[in-house]
Amino acid sequence: MTPELTVLALAGLLQGLQFVLMSVPANLELGMGKTAGPRDPDRLGKPLIEQVSPATGRLFRALNNHFEGLILFTLAVVVVTLGDKATGLSAVCAWTYLGARVLYIPAYYFGLTPWRSVIWMVGFGATMLMIVSALI
Repeated sequence: MTPELTVLALAGLLQGLQFVLMSVPANLELGMGKTAGPRDPDRLGKPLIEQVSPATGRLFRALNNHFEGLILFTLAVVVVTLGDKATGLSAVCAWTYLGARVLYIPAYYFGLTPWRSVIWMVGFGATMLMIVSALI
């Protein structure tokens, strides 16, 4: 397996871990009756993500952000792998993406400004560099 595919597999596991990190406190705060149900807005029209504590809300948003980033990273891995363009640079980019995603979780959870955005940009930049490297 290429380093890029290994990192993609690890990024998938990280996504699963993020789901657990978000769902445990959400279940504790809202109760299984709410989280196991249809997740309708509350009486005031607030969606589930707005019914939890600010910290748990940040874990929700970090999870959703990784879903968005994982789409682009998966695209980059597919292009590099199927295009037979895997190089040392693409491997470094893949590991950089994963490292950034790991650091992003506590940065978002603890509200580390501007570091959360800087970490996000590193991961995004690594993903874009992978795609560009496959085209040249």
